[in-house]
Amino acid sequence: MAKNYDLNDIVEMKKPHPCGSRLFSITRMGADIKIKCNECGRVIMMTRRDFEKRMKMVRKKYES
Repeated sequence: MAKNYDLNDIVEMKKPHPCGSRLFSITRMGADIKIKCNECGRVIMMTRRDFEKRMKMVRKKYES
């Protein structure tokens, strides 16, 4: 998958979080990616490879 996401973007994941939301904000990028649930605020950290497999689409690009 081509890198079409960036810091502070809102992404939709394939599987929902236990709280029911599929939307997450990207809060940190590097070898690992940290995302934050937009519903409950829980933070999840995963490898870039896992993130790219689990991400469905970018919902909203961050505009600075």
